[in-house]
Amino acid sequence: MTDPTSRSLFERACRVIPGGVNSPVRAFRAVGGSPVFIASAAGAHLTGAGGQRYLDYVGSWGPMILGHAHPAIVAAIQAAAARGTSYGAPTELEVRFAEALVALYPSIEMMRAVSSGTEATMGALRAARGFTGRDVVVKFEGCYHGHADFLLVKAGSGAATFGVPDSAGVPAQTAANTVTLPFNDVAALRALFASRGSEIAAVIVEPVVGNMGVVPPAPGFLEAIVSECAAAGAVSVFDEVMTGCRVARGGMQERAGIKPDMTCLGKIVGGGLPLAAYGGKRAIMEKVAPLGPVYQAGTLSGNPVAVSAGLAMLERLDDALYARLEALGARLEAGFTRAIAKHGGGACVQRVGSMITLFFTASPVRSWSDAKASDTKAFARWHAGLLARGVYWPPSQYEAAFISAAHTDADIDATIKAADEALGV
Repeated sequence: MTDPTSRSLFERACRVIPGGVNSPVRAFRAVGGSPVFIASAAGAHLTGAGGQRYLDYVGSWGPMILGHAHPAIVAAIQAAAARGTSYGAPTELEVRFAEALVALYPSIEMMRAVSSGTEATMGALRAARGFTGRDVVVKFEGCYHGHADFLLVKAGSGAATFGVPDSAGVPAQTAANTVTLPFNDVAALRALFASRGSEIAAVIVEPVVGNMGVVPPAPGFLEAIVSECAAAGAVSVFDEVMTGCRVARGGMQERAGIKPDMTCLGKIVGGGLPLAAYGGKRAIMEKVAPLGPVYQAGTLSGNPVAVSAGLAMLERLDDALYARLEALGARLEAGFTRAIAKHGGGACVQRVGSMITLFFTASPVRSWSDAKASDTKAFARWHAGLLARGVYWPPSQYEAAFISAAHTDADIDATIKAADEALGV
């Protein structure tokens, strides 16, 4: 049950904000009840507006890999803000940020900073179209790449949560050049390229899906995307807004040993502030203005406060951090698996590194058709049980949960206990 203070705030919010929230999944409609309003956060914990304390597995939907309010990042933000919050002019900070990402991601030879993951994917695909002179973009069912009109076609995330794969307000002709395929279906991908390869500008994919819950790529799937694009002269785009610096310092492409033509980054690389980036091969990025004819701009792109937070974050991502996150993730996965077996099955756990989902379906989830077979009512009951026990889990079956370096073994064990009890309710 949500606390009275949060309920009161939600009622006020609903009068002036659509649905009372500034991003749909926050409304808790997928799990029932009303959302918890947050007053503050530190480490692995959130404090609600009513004073309740929660173990947090949302982590601002991924950026908080070091935990909330990390002292070094807070200090970097404060120091940058004291020098001015925005200039609308280039800074050395932007150069350092670009150099840091190029060093982490060998597939990125040049990059452009933007303010959100949506801008990153939109910019990358516009550049791909400008580079190839083609119009068709291929995406996969259940993958979410931001809310640009032409990408809201069989998307995951909030669209999946509400069962609306196509958004109202998107003209049919805008989406006409977006082709969707089932995730992990290499045969369908190859068949499309065989029939329409000369029309395809780009294929964009979440290399580990996080926006229909955690769904890893099948062996050979990512490799097929890159190879089919290369053979047809199309551009392979990895949307690593979620997985970038999360499943490894160099994202899923480092973990899988694959180099796409272009990469989109956000969340962690921004240190928790509005900052994202897209980049890739020099020949493609040189099509972007002012060097080329592909226009993209932004008043707050490369904002000095955000870039300072991003640099402070990137400096603290080392091998020890990822080893710790892997150990915590394995501990949580094993505990969830034991709890599921104890209560007779009916659910499965999927994890890649510190991203994890408990699906209320007995069979492994490999695609959107598998994910949507989940028992969302059972998930909602489980979610309510966790919240009542002080665990803040993503309020949708179709969202990844995130572990941070601020979580302890004791936190993980407390979460397993809460999950076990909630499964028994």
